[in-house]
Amino acid sequence: MNVRLTKDQKIKVLNSADIYAIMQQVLLRENKIRRNQEHFWVVGLNHNNKILFVELIGLGASNRVNADPPDVFRMAIYKLANKLILVHNHPSGSHEVSDADITFTDHMLKAGKLIKVEVLDHLVITETNYTSFADQGVMDELKKNGLFEIMGPERQELEQFKIDTEKKRAEKEKAISISKKMKAKGYDDATIKELTGLSLKVIGGM
Repeated sequence: MNVRLTKDQKIKVLNSADIYAIMQQVLLRENKIRRNQEHFWVVGLNHNNKILFVELIGLGASNRVNADPPDVFRMAIYKLANKLILVHNHPSGSHEVSDADITFTDHMLKAGKLIKVEVLDHLVITETNYTSFADQGVMDELKKNGLFEIMGPERQELEQFKIDTEKKRAEKEKAISISKKMKAKGYDDATIKELTGLSLKVIGGM
């Protein structure tokens, strides 16, 4: 689920504090609805480290969220993000990093390396504080450990996933281009939807 950000929140990220300032606001908003659940977000950045999107990709129990590489990287490929920052909360109020957090981050770091989307950091956040893997030196250690090097079937699966996602993005961009031309020629939205497959919401926003 895409998290709506204000224009002021789509900032250029300089450090982990910049990300936490945004994600603390998101967490406070989410906790009004789902306080006892763990949330897992992906923050996409462009080559200048400007925030492109924040996506909520998982809701878990009080102490864990399960996510696979396609969940983590789908929006990054679709939105042409060069870099990602992973963020999740601990409803317990602790921002201490667990072994499971480190193992998961290692897997995503190596998967991102394969499809050329760099995982810069992983933040464990609460309403009042956070821990940054990058600030703690964890990301540098994971890059050197030699574990989770993607190979065999998983490598092929990830490469095909990237190709398929890029193809879908290109198809949607083509459909939008065609829709704009049809709209300029006076076609009604319902006809454009029928011929291009785009939603009325997308067509109406053109």
